Amino acid sequence: MNKAKSTAKINGRTFLRDAFEAEQKVLAVQLELSAKSITHDGVMGGVNERHFIQSLRRYLPKRYDVDHGIVIDSSGATSDQIDIVIFDHQYSPTLLDQNGHRFIPAEAVYCVLEVKPTISKRYLKYAADKAQSVRALRRTSVGFTHSGGKSVPKPLFPIMAGIVAAGVEWRDGLSSREFPKALSALRDSRHLDCGLALSDRSFDQYGASLHLSAARGSLTVFLFRLLGQLQQLGTAPAIDWNRYASVFGH
Repeated sequence: MNKAKSTAKINGRTFLRDAFEAEQKVLAVQLELSAKSITHDGVMGGVNERHFIQSLRRYLPKRYDVDHGIVIDSSGATSDQIDIVIFDHQYSPTLLDQNGHRFIPAEAVYCVLEVKPTISKRYLKYAADKAQSVRALRRTSVGFTHSGGKSVPKPLFPIMAGIVAAGVEWRDGLSSREFPKALSALRDSRHLDCGLALSDRSFDQYGASLHLSAARGSLTVFLFRLLGQLQQLGTAPAIDWNRYASVFGH
């Protein structure tokens, strides 16, 4: 009998756990290969971005898109370059796309993530600065006509932000006393909601307190809890395209 089918028949939980852990090992090997074979830090960072983007794309519903890019608002203000942007794909176009470069309307953005070699105090601050550059942008929201009438403008949800990495700098990993101190120092528009150290565990602050996963299956926990939080955000607000058109003055 097929080994996977046999395991699933005997213990479905074990089957699922083993399958997802194998996927995490594949991603870890890909990141390790990057570290050992790519001699330019910028190139290695770009390759690792694509590895994480591919992992997210496999699990997010088609209504979401995942890519790197710059976020823009109706006044033309822009964010820093963002490693990973999770954004609305169904109702919101990207703008001025050319050869892999794209601007993503601020209204379409659900979550931004930075890809780093490790999670450390320095890289947490770096990811927080990137998050702030996105959250500082202006977002519009308008009502729209549908089969039942006309909707009211949807309230803007908070844009999530986080960090993903191959490892973690602290000796005790994310269980270190230093990690929650460094994380709690990032407040307001620099707040980080979630993260993953692939060799250690994942974290999130979706609730009232910090949640740390077990080391085993940390990629899967990160992905599933992120999915759950995206569900809570619902649909992105309808963009006021007239505000974007107004930059031309008429």
